[in-house]
Amino acid sequence: MTAGRFPDGFWWGVAGAGHQNEGDNTGSDTWFAEHVQPSVFREASGRACNGYELWREDVDLAAGLGLNAYRFSVEWARVEPADGEFSSAALQHYASIADRCVERGMAPVVTFNHFTSPHWFAMRGGWLDEQAPRLFARYCDQVMAAFGDRIAVAVTLNEPNLPRLLTWLDLPDFVRDLERATLAAAGAAAGVSRYRLSNVVLPEEMDAIADGLAAGHEAARAAIKAHRPDLPVGLSLAIVDDQVVGDDPSIRDRKRAQVYERWLDLVRADDFVGVQNYEQIRYDDKGAVPVGVGAPVNQLGSAIEPLSLAGAVRYAHRTTGIPVLVTEHGVSTSDDALRAGFLAPSLRGLLDVVEEGVPVLGYLHWTLMDNFEWIFGYGHQLGLHSVDRETFARTRKGSADVYASIVAANGVD
Repeated sequence: MTAGRFPDGFWWGVAGAGHQNEGDNTGSDTWFAEHVQPSVFREASGRACNGYELWREDVDLAAGLGLNAYRFSVEWARVEPADGEFSSAALQHYASIADRCVERGMAPVVTFNHFTSPHWFAMRGGWLDEQAPRLFARYCDQVMAAFGDRIAVAVTLNEPNLPRLLTWLDLPDFVRDLERATLAAAGAAAGVSRYRLSNVVLPEEMDAIADGLAAGHEAARAAIKAHRPDLPVGLSLAIVDDQVVGDDPSIRDRKRAQVYERWLDLVRADDFVGVQNYEQIRYDDKGAVPVGVGAPVNQLGSAIEPLSLAGAVRYAHRTTGIPVLVTEHGVSTSDDALRAGFLAPSLRGLLDVVEEGVPVLGYLHWTLMDNFEWIFGYGHQLGLHSVDRETFARTRKGSADVYASIVAANGVD
């Protein structure tokens, strides 16, 4: 490997998700929860970025950045709109995306479940249902049968540890109350006693839902490997770069035990672990250390720290011993100059990790374009392109040019 350059074959890409980009995902649990009252979702996703129609343009935008990898998710709700009924049209749609990626020289990195699930699945209790792992594996089998031969990397689940991570954020009590009210309203509207999502989770059910997700991952991995034993399979985890200030690591270590450890134990049987990092939080013996006055912050109020990515990757590899794929990394800000300035030092830090000997397979930036950011609606911006909310025209930002130049050089100085 040349000094200052990433290894040959390193994957450079962008990451996106169906519900956040496609629009009109009307058969999904999240769509349903967006439209009940009250709802924790600030606004409904609506047409999102109209990506279900404009997918070819989006693949070509990514290829235009010189990328060699493209992460997208298959929407389970579109593929299996009713229990046991599979849509050949939807499967062909996602197969066409994979085909276009290959045509444009990009490896298709496919997420089988990026938070959203079918409405009928949520009506059964979602991942609390004892049949959930079997149902998920059945769906994964259908996807693999349709176009598994074209998939380069399989991500079973996106951030199954997120609900537990969110308990460590300083969210006001009314958010938790609103989550509970949302699930209650969704259950009432659906006529079921237990309507459950994977990213709006009650505290008392977190462990049980995590159990279902873990079993779902293992079942999905087996279903995928049954078709393609050679296909790299893993899951992605939300990992904050948790640092210790002073001599007492007890709070940091307690957080790691609660948020990451069960998942890092689980993925030791996988081919890689997906790391998704957006922030660094520093802990002393009293708790999280406040951000310094005047420090640049993202739209969640966390410090913008480029070296957080390196810290998260080091931790994930040290704990698991398996290769790492950065499946998401970016910064939530309306100031694209901050994003542009954030990229090079972040990737310089990642290159330091690679040069230390950590097997990093690639880097997938979140995200290609500003999109629907879950409970925050369209109020947060993480894209390399902006999107006109009326015409859906994509406009390249300066940060896209910075990223493209790093990709072209396969490194940073």
